[in-house]
Amino acid sequence: MRLSRYFLPVLKENPADAQIVSHRLMLRAGMIKQASAGIYSWLPLGLKVLRNIERIVHEEQAKAGHIPVLMPTVQSADLWRESGRYDDYGEEMLRISDRHGHDMLYGPTNEEQITDIFRAHVHSYKDLPLTLYQIQWKFRDERRPRFGVMRGREFLMKDGYNFDIDYDSAMHAYNRHMVAYLRTYERMGLKAIPMRADSGPIGGEDTHEFLVLADTGESEVFYDSDILDLNFGDRVVDFDDVSACAEVVTEWTTPYARTDETHDEALYNDIPEARRKSSRGIEVGQIFYFGTKYSDSMGASVVDGEQNKVPVHMGSHGIGVSRLLGAIIEASHDDNGIIWPEGVTPFHCGIVNLRQGDEATDGACGALYEALTAAGLEPLYDDRNERAGAKFATMDLIGLPWRITVGPRGLKNGVVELTSRRTGESQELSIEAAVEAVVKVYENH
Repeated sequence: MRLSRYFLPVLKENPADAQIVSHRLMLRAGMIKQASAGIYSWLPLGLKVLRNIERIVHEEQAKAGHIPVLMPTVQSADLWRESGRYDDYGEEMLRISDRHGHDMLYGPTNEEQITDIFRAHVHSYKDLPLTLYQIQWKFRDERRPRFGVMRGREFLMKDGYNFDIDYDSAMHAYNRHMVAYLRTYERMGLKAIPMRADSGPIGGEDTHEFLVLADTGESEVFYDSDILDLNFGDRVVDFDDVSACAEVVTEWTTPYARTDETHDEALYNDIPEARRKSSRGIEVGQIFYFGTKYSDSMGASVVDGEQNKVPVHMGSHGIGVSRLLGAIIEASHDDNGIIWPEGVTPFHCGIVNLRQGDEATDGACGALYEALTAAGLEPLYDDRNERAGAKFATMDLIGLPWRITVGPRGLKNGVVELTSRRTGESQELSIEAAVEAVVKVYENH
């Protein structure tokens, strides 16, 4: 994409109403525009990152054997009355009526809707296990929406639901989700720690939140610092292998890590003092096992091998897709702007032309652009007639991981400059070598 043809409404000054780094930088980088309190339009740059996060979530869910669906944003109130949850959300739930006077709601979550789908189509244990998920917009009428996409009223969420014949099978689904989530977050460049949490109005006793440590987090968290040394890495896990999934979960849940709602001072004090840590955390996902809570109340059952009709065991599993943008920025930025991890960056590389209109410089930038595109990458070419400082400031603000700078002086020596946004380190390379270096970075992304 040529920047002269792109819609990138960057701001030079910090917006006065933006209280945290991610909100400020998303507004300044032209990623979002507020439509009303807690509700945003997603502009091209922000949408590209949002779609990259969605792609990673879909890919990891597919590896775990989970099947995508798409449910409506507007749901019937009757389903929620059937489950007994219609009043649980209080004023956070946006209640509406259609022209026929039917009570409806803008879904804050989808346990009822998915249970209704399941009970209509699945009747035998032979069709289990089954996990369905979606990435869909949700609405919760927060009393004090703030911090941009971190605590908005409308948000994009991945919500998945497992259906299993018994507790053991459902807990394997729980473990399978934890493995998939660990892989998902690491691919986004995040250290997301699973912490024992409170289930809230979703219900159930077994639940973990995934939190990214950040000063601006809404939750106080307590943890054993040993957990920071854990990495999932490139290991391969067979999601059908019950023991393999359970081993990963044991590895990641043995070190103490809890939110303030479930914090146990006695257990915490058993940790060696040097490893006792407390911080703030940003929630980016949560997994639940809630047994037969919804299947009992809504009649979601199957016939088992003994021809008995039994309620299915269920769990739900969420990832805050739009919230993740804010969390990534909170964890990865500097004074000049965003620093995108390679897995989610909106463009793979920026090309800066230091002398727009110069035949040799324009030709070299064009060659770079074509070579990167031919290699399957998407560069952003700053071909504007702007001074060099303004171009560098824009590239730093929007946070592309790599920048190739092209100018007459370097071209006389047959080189361009390749710069890492994260480290600031630069190296002079031929055009071919610069392209090769950038392509190599993205081979595993």
